[in-house]
Amino acid sequence: MSRVFIIGGHGKVARLLTPLLVAGGHRVTAAIRNPAHADEVAGDGATPLLFDIEQAGTEAIAARLADHDAVVWAAGAGGGDAARTHAVDRDAAIRSIDAARRTGVRRYVMLSYITSGRDQGLAPDDPFHPYATAKAAADTHLRGSGLDWTIIGPGRLTMDAPSGRIALDPGAAHGATARGNVAMVIATALATPATVGRTLDFVDGDTPIAQALDGR
Repeated sequence: MSRVFIIGGHGKVARLLTPLLVAGGHRVTAAIRNPAHADEVAGDGATPLLFDIEQAGTEAIAARLADHDAVVWAAGAGGGDAARTHAVDRDAAIRSIDAARRTGVRRYVMLSYITSGRDQGLAPDDPFHPYATAKAAADTHLRGSGLDWTIIGPGRLTMDAPSGRIALDPGAAHGATARGNVAMVIATALATPATVGRTLDFVDGDTPIAQALDGR
């Protein structure tokens, strides 16, 4: 059993992830911003924690993480506003990484997106540019943190039924990726030491997730 702290606990992927972790015997804390979501995440099997990651400083985040074994970043500003995208997807994510390091929570799994950090030729006025630069900065900070990190890079997210099968490092960078498969990848990565220090870019495919992640 481990204690997993999910930041962004009411997100679509997080709500699919929580039951998987609970079924595996883990205890889950779901950090949420809206108190109206508490009953839903409790129904998923998590302990809801009302906590505004956008406003919290590093010390406040560290205090919340202190009795946990792993952190999963599944939060996001949701696009639309560049300033808030940078505040959440970059600045708050970086503070959470620093908080994990400060409090000794070594395992950190970051939900990102496929091709994050690569030169995508985006113009500064492209609506995707703030998110791309924010995620690239957070991912880079995590890679240099010294934590036992894994970056999860799914393709275009869908609500299709999960197959439990993926293709790692696909040629089609923005292929469909079921959110349920993303949740399975995160849960499997937490249990697979071979994923530490790796960026897992993937889409839906033919290889069973456990096999894809441990290289059998």
